Amino acid sequence: MCRWLAYSGSPVPLSEVLYTPIQSFIDQSLRSKLGAETTNGDGFGIGWYDGRATPGLFRSIEPAWNDSNLREVSNHVTSPLFFAHIRAAIGSSVQRTNCHPFRHGQRLWMHNGFVDGFTKYKRELAFAVDPSLYPLISGTTDSELIFYLALSFGLDDDPPDAVAKAIGFVEDRGRKAGVTNPFQGTIVTSDGDAMWAFRYSSEGKSRTLFFTRQVPALREEYPDKPILQTVSDDARLVVSEPIGNLPGAWHEMPEASCGIVQKGDDELRPFTPKAPA
Repeated sequence: MCRWLAYSGSPVPLSEVLYTPIQSFIDQSLRSKLGAETTNGDGFGIGWYDGRATPGLFRSIEPAWNDSNLREVSNHVTSPLFFAHIRAAIGSSVQRTNCHPFRHGQRLWMHNGFVDGFTKYKRELAFAVDPSLYPLISGTTDSELIFYLALSFGLDDDPPDAVAKAIGFVEDRGRKAGVTNPFQGTIVTSDGDAMWAFRYSSEGKSRTLFFTRQVPALREEYPDKPILQTVSDDARLVVSEPIGNLPGAWHEMPEASCGIVQKGDDELRPFTPKAPA
């Protein structure tokens, strides 16, 4: 599988989050503790918002732990909302267009997981993508195809509903093709203002996903941590597995849930896929 990280809050250099001194996100590309694979070396990507018409995107097929360009870029990019992803390929080619995040307009998307039996019903999933969007698919992964399904089902208007319809469609077509548990994974998407994170699998045993506790509470508990003194009260990290060395700083996101990170009022909701009519 893969590992991903999403940050929202006051602007910080990407490197302060990606290269934390202990158990960093970059360390997880070589030594993941909670992933299906220990090594996630089949490429990486970062996507960030900086007030421009579209978010920035940098993707490479190099291992994240060995890419000096990633460290250079992350030292010089400051953003209030950004994504990072390290990839462990399953079935699809190691190529730049298969690296996350995926981007369409103002929207970014990342996925950790897989669609079981994907090749059996890939054609049906592709035919459900809006014809105006289909030519924009540049890679070969199930993750990107789910992104374009969600866009076709209204991701820009109502992300929880669109993701529920996309995963429901995958499950419906997968089970008709004889696959018992078609979907597995965690997803995060953003439009630059809010983030929506999802944890769900057809068998009820999803990949791990964690989010940070409220910053004011962490400041009281760890007053000697400089990063906690500089980020805003509403800063939030959502990660595949915890980074750093702050015991008790993380909550595990519940199975079959959707977390919404937005200015002033975060939410945690149950999540249920919607089967096609």
